[in-house]
Amino acid sequence: MKHRLGVLLLSLACVLAGTSQGMTASVTPFDIFQGSALKQIIDRNKLIVGMEVKFFPFEYADEKGQPVGFDVDIAALAAKELGVELEIKDMEFSGLIPALQGGKIDMIISGMTRTLTRSKAVSFTQPYFETGLCVLLSKQRAEKIQEVSELNAPERILAVKLGTTGDLITGKLFPKAQVNRYKDETACVREVVTGRADAFLYDQLSISKHHKENLDTTRALLKPFTYEPFAIAIRKGDADFLGWLNLYLETIKADGRYKEFYEKHFRDILHLQ
Repeated sequence: MKHRLGVLLLSLACVLAGTSQGMTASVTPFDIFQGSALKQIIDRNKLIVGMEVKFFPFEYADEKGQPVGFDVDIAALAAKELGVELEIKDMEFSGLIPALQGGKIDMIISGMTRTLTRSKAVSFTQPYFETGLCVLLSKQRAEKIQEVSELNAPERILAVKLGTTGDLITGKLFPKAQVNRYKDETACVREVVTGRADAFLYDQLSISKHHKENLDTTRALLKPFTYEPFAIAIRKGDADFLGWLNLYLETIKADGRYKEFYEKHFRDILHLQ
């Protein structure tokens, strides 16, 4: 009985050893990316990017309805460097992170600020653009406001876009004010222009643009009161894809292609920064 058991154990060990050798021999270079979006993107020959195409000049629709802008160019170049096609999925900003977590998109590049709160749900690259929150003020309701801190009062009404950092910081910086949240940027601007809100909190470039378009009804405080580093978001824990994207951003900043995109989209508004 002991002899037969020994033979059986020896045979089992040989089978396991052979299986292990076979697995080792079949490993391919892309197996190290098996759990990464990189492998999926390369296999399907397509990079799927989520963004809300309503954020000039980062992502917006041209006269033909096609997505264009700074973020679109960065995404398109990333797809080109990967050797794959680009698909842009346009969706509400508040739905971008759930879509990423659900596997509907590979990454988010949509003027999204990397924050400690968001980083609990997604992984962020190094910043690819830096700005800050500013304020669009109603001449009708907030004519005498000179400092952002003055908006922290019970009689003040703030308009913010749902899910943005302007929305996220109101509880901390403006706990006394009334906060009204809207899905669309244009709705926030409309509240200020019509005098239904004192202020709209948003990024510097957008506030500058909206003020120029509504000089008769608005004022603007263009000194940023927060630091807003925009970054690309990917699914949590994907070290391979994160490493590739960070190297990609470093490369295009070093070789001048990032500068070309920057001047293309911000040349006419650089004096507003």
